[in-house]
Amino acid sequence: MKTSLSALPVAVLWTLGLAAACRAMPGPVLETPLPVASPPTSPGDIWLPPLNASWQIQYSGELELDLEVDIFNLDLFDTDPSIIAGLHGRGVRVMCYFSAGSFEDWRQDADSFPSDVLGKPLSGWPGESWLDIRRLDLLRPIMENRISLAREKGCDGVDPDNVDGYLNDTGFPLSAQDQMAYNIFLAETAHAYGLSAGLKNDLPQIPELLPYFDWAVNEQCFLYEECALLQPFIDAGKPVFNIEYELEPGDFCPQAIQMQFNSLHKNLALDAYRFPCR
Repeated sequence: MKTSLSALPVAVLWTLGLAAACRAMPGPVLETPLPVASPPTSPGDIWLPPLNASWQIQYSGELELDLEVDIFNLDLFDTDPSIIAGLHGRGVRVMCYFSAGSFEDWRQDADSFPSDVLGKPLSGWPGESWLDIRRLDLLRPIMENRISLAREKGCDGVDPDNVDGYLNDTGFPLSAQDQMAYNIFLAETAHAYGLSAGLKNDLPQIPELLPYFDWAVNEQCFLYEECALLQPFIDAGKPVFNIEYELEPGDFCPQAIQMQFNSLHKNLALDAYRFPCR
């Protein structure tokens, strides 16, 4: 989901110490403990995408898997493990998408979400509501199960969406500190399961979150003239995967190439159509 920063006040930058204190709060005691993966033996065990990579993102329509690309970004729940295995057989890596900041009533684990964490609907997205990300005691086991599912299916990394609720009207008084703690939790959990983690939008917190995330996925930074905020990822040798829906390729591709972004022109439905800038 995308909110233009130009319409928002400058976000308060919080210290990592405060964020760490938030995520240190204990979660509930579960009747059946969740399986916890052994942490990777070294950072080299986690796949890290290169700075310049060809890619495709597709969540709707019949998957077109014969593209000559380095990376596919696919829906975690809708993608069969055999598809991921087939892509791996060709040397293609897979990012798996799930929404970490919203509830979707059609997902297979929808019954796991207590009503206490459900907020306002996401405008334009039927069946989807914002989550109270302050309630890590309730959301931690759900999100850990999703990340565990990503590993079981063979995903190389995870793309958690809607991790900028504090910039939206969620129905909860979410702060930048709340969001930072939640996003760090997601990245650290992905790494514990041997997966890389992508930061979706949330541009104001990039300076603080950069050490925790391995790549960035952005929607429409050229449209909203916000792309400079993603420069720290490039400077750190971490790739930026950018999607533009409204601008024509000629209006953003030259700048995207200059900035070393991996940019695509896509339909909003994220179907098979793609126009890569390079």
